[in-house]
Amino acid sequence: MANNVTGLTRIINAAGYSWKGLRAAWQHEAAFRQEVLAAIVAIVIACWIDVDVISRVLMIGAVVLVVIVEILNSAIEAVVDRIGQERHPLAGQAKDMGSAAVLLSILLALFVWITLLWTHLR
Repeated sequence: MANNVTGLTRIINAAGYSWKGLRAAWQHEAAFRQEVLAAIVAIVIACWIDVDVISRVLMIGAVVLVVIVEILNSAIEAVVDRIGQERHPLAGQAKDMGSAAVLLSILLALFVWITLLWTHLR
């Protein structure tokens, strides 16, 4: 199915699809809501504390990455659930790997925050 829409119309359509995806994640995924709220708190803290610009960008980027990975994980789960509710090893692997990606992104964010705060407070 080819999409012949180009130019500004394509960009507008893409923005609309992205907005629908964000709304769906917010409405149907508790983990997404929790991580967005945690990211907002973290971003406020990153803007409030006295760190250099690079540190601030890294701190904010790390928490935004967690939200991005959570959206991708939710998309994987939605596709797997759409295919069927019966248990299949590959479906379980896909969901587990998506969850692992979220965990790794959270660990990365914690590492970035701890490292930057440690160097700043020394």
